[in-house]
Amino acid sequence: METPFLHDFSSYHHQLIGHDGDYRPVKDLKEWWIVFWIETVKLWEIGGPIAFNVLCQYGTYSITVAFCGHLGAVELSAISVAQNVIGTFSFGFMLGMGSALETLCGQAFGAGQIHMLGIYTQRSMVILLFSTFLLLPMYIFATPLLKLLGQEHEMAVLAGKFALLSIPELYSLAVTIPTSKFLQAQSKVRVVAWIGFVDLLLHALLLWLFIYVFKLGTDGAALAFNITGWADAIAQFIYVVGWCKDAWTGWSLSALNEIWAFVRLSVASAVMLCLEMWYMMSIIILTGHLKDAVIAVGSLSICMNVDGWEEMVFIGINAAISVRVSNELGLGHPRATKYSVYITVFQSLLIGILCMIIVLAVKNHLAIFFTNSKDLQQAVADLAWLLGITMLLNSVQPVISGVAIGGGWQGLVAYINLGSYYVFGIPLGYLLGYVADYGVVGLWAGMIAGLALQTLLLSFVLYRIDWNKEVEQSAERLRKWGGQDFEAEESLIPEPTKALP
Repeated sequence: METPFLHDFSSYHHQLIGHDGDYRPVKDLKEWWIVFWIETVKLWEIGGPIAFNVLCQYGTYSITVAFCGHLGAVELSAISVAQNVIGTFSFGFMLGMGSALETLCGQAFGAGQIHMLGIYTQRSMVILLFSTFLLLPMYIFATPLLKLLGQEHEMAVLAGKFALLSIPELYSLAVTIPTSKFLQAQSKVRVVAWIGFVDLLLHALLLWLFIYVFKLGTDGAALAFNITGWADAIAQFIYVVGWCKDAWTGWSLSALNEIWAFVRLSVASAVMLCLEMWYMMSIIILTGHLKDAVIAVGSLSICMNVDGWEEMVFIGINAAISVRVSNELGLGHPRATKYSVYITVFQSLLIGILCMIIVLAVKNHLAIFFTNSKDLQQAVADLAWLLGITMLLNSVQPVISGVAIGGGWQGLVAYINLGSYYVFGIPLGYLLGYVADYGVVGLWAGMIAGLALQTLLLSFVLYRIDWNKEVEQSAERLRKWGGQDFEAEESLIPEPTKALP
């Protein structure tokens, strides 16, 4: 349904649309202003509910750390390590393996091939289920792994126990991630937001019961984590099967067609996203080798949690721009894709600047929610300026990653991430942190430099994209991976439009 705001601009909007359904070239400031607001509303109609849902999902992680943090400094550091190292590693891999679904579902939906969404989703579920078994050893042997990475004994033992008890939550991701991508591709995001909100409230209630009423400590936190993870997965799956009959037509063996091609795109997505998510995880590991590791890891973990709240907003924007890009490419609209991307990057930069200002303004109060320790609160305040810079840089990078997922060029971004983060950023951080003896400030500063390099390179790539070629590749991808049923309806795929001026 068209919103009132869009309706007010409808007459102007139709004047800007050509016979092929794509935007005409924008000629003046007035037309740019109209396109800006049209694309803004389209973006946030999708991105707003997704961001809210992701914030709720992240809230389950964040309040788990907060509840456990009030049990003591060791509990805070241990659960932070468990979630930032083991949890982030596995979630990043699973999210990456599922992100291929954004490319294919979004482009199939844009091309009018609605029935293929269910097939792609089932294919993704199969792949993600097998992916969980690859990750199992990391959960089972979490304690020795964390000790090998240099974490303190008491912290590693408690973190390892939490990871072992939270294995059921890992398997819930094989359902949650594909079903959420399935709904995002169709812009059915409000129900996902409501499910996430109820799940967050349930998680908070369970944490209170298990930790403070039943006195189960961190074991109770892991139990709450498992229950809410599966509650989210089951609720989304029921909605997909019960209320999305046009896109979900039942289980089908067609899901196994072209599965290796799907795996290849999934692996490219996984590598791209994992290199991003593991990058900030690695600073937690490196910090564990510093003197007074409990304070260092605890303060940095609190900063990462605060940064994570902003990142969750941008994951919503990431998903929204991925949907917009894949849908418009599927429709054969290169100019609409281009305008949407540029407007989203501009808005994201403004949000990043605002977040940086807020963090610097309230730096002395950032840690109160997570800990009662005055030492930890002061340590977080001392790191606030680095947190602010990180939040600014993180405002643009997720948007470009979303464009990559929507367009299907994850492999190139993976190479850029590998060079910027692991060839440049981490070695520089190690030199500043250990050789120059700047500690956690040096580690973080070096990694910020890697993030800045990556943002610069991605911005250059974005500037050089030929959107007409992206339309052609989108159509070819749908023909290649759609399977026999899709090939029968190949004529519905739009022909590439003429070149942009």
